Amino acid sequence: MAEILEVTSRRPAPGLTPEDFVAANTDINEYPRRRPGFRWRRIAVRDDGTILDIVAYDSLEHARAGAAGITGEMGDSPVHGAIDHSTVDWQFTTVLQRVG
Repeated sequence: MAEILEVTSRRPAPGLTPEDFVAANTDINEYPRRRPGFRWRRIAVRDDGTILDIVAYDSLEHARAGAAGITGEMGDSPVHGAIDHSTVDWQFTTVLQRVG
């Protein structure tokens, strides 16, 4: 079975921390659980403060639909104010191998 990762890197909005970004995700955290094909989500931080947000879906179709809802259905979420939008890099990737 396929696994598609929606991988987004971003910096927090000026004056905010990665922890502020995580705290602003309260409503977003429930959103993917309602989406068809959702598997899991992880938020990580690099040493330079860049946030990695990785969401796994079972197909590209489900991943695209889930991602569209973040700016559509969830467009009023406080999380959007916690992001420096000029730093966003967003893409879908296909898992080639899974260990464990």
